[in-house]
Amino acid sequence: MKKKIIDLFCGCGGLSLGFEQAGFEVAYAIDMWDKAIMTYNHNHKNKVAECKDIHELTDEYLQQLNVNEKIVGVIGGPPCQGFSKVGTRDINDPRNHLYLEYCRVVKTISPDFFVLENVGGLLTLCKGMFKNDIINRFSELGYNVVFQEVCAADYGVPQNRHRVFFVGMKKGKFSFPEKKHKIITSKDAISDLLPLTMEDGLDEMHGYVCTPQNAYQKKMRGNQNTVANHQITVHTQKTIDIISMVPDGGTIYDLPDEYWNVRKYRKGFERMPSSKPCHTVDTGHRNYFHYSENRIPTARENARLQSFPDNYVFLGTKTDQYKEIGNAVPPMLAYNIAKAIKEQL
Repeated sequence: MKKKIIDLFCGCGGLSLGFEQAGFEVAYAIDMWDKAIMTYNHNHKNKVAECKDIHELTDEYLQQLNVNEKIVGVIGGPPCQGFSKVGTRDINDPRNHLYLEYCRVVKTISPDFFVLENVGGLLTLCKGMFKNDIINRFSELGYNVVFQEVCAADYGVPQNRHRVFFVGMKKGKFSFPEKKHKIITSKDAISDLLPLTMEDGLDEMHGYVCTPQNAYQKKMRGNQNTVANHQITVHTQKTIDIISMVPDGGTIYDLPDEYWNVRKYRKGFERMPSSKPCHTVDTGHRNYFHYSENRIPTARENARLQSFPDNYVFLGTKTDQYKEIGNAVPPMLAYNIAKAIKEQL
């Protein structure tokens, strides 16, 4: 029988998917965004995700859930906007304190382990106050807590995405998995997806342009013959001309001076490098460009860069899809964490 877990702040299901791939079963999941829940349930047979505020989870409900399902683990990533180095890093952002509700759930269920994922900025905000509070609160509940900032590219994800994981275990002390030696590049990840033009790119479903060119593409494709969410964004000719001036792996500083102040966020106008893992896939899909085509990536290309398999379909508007994907934990990174936990339980 599979060991059962619950996923708090589940989003579209990246963390859940990785744990499922490692042999766990998600008994229950929640998130406040209805579009993400629609995508989550569309891709899970049991449709266990519910659109709900974590504050609405009563202790009585959690206790009964634990009796019925025998929960061994709690996983989740509380919203990180208040911690993120990209954002305002506002200590008073109410989302900063959602980890307290996460802690309440863990206290009520008392699982064998928990995994709390967040941005690296959490470690340094207020001179480490939040980091220390997380460690102290869970230690008081009887968990041996370790944390580490990891890069997704070190675990087979074609993306330099840095996130911190707190892992607590009641028995023993968790050891993070060893890094993988093979790096997957942006081109490795998406080169088999159909190149898109304004004429053919408005369709959302497409076939592949070639057979899988490497093990990563083969793994992502599975038994798929077509791929969803691969729809172009229509740019003006002026935008296309600007994008064309940014070289492979280049940035806004490769453009003439007059373009440098077009955006306050200088990470904009950046082209992903074909020979390296890409930048962090974020929720704002207009900041980065395809490594060879003069356009932003499609939602499917971003999903590939996040290590979502091609049979994982994202619902909602195109903007919703980008947000769902950008907010997610890369499933392949989650799998490596989950596999290590399973081996150490």
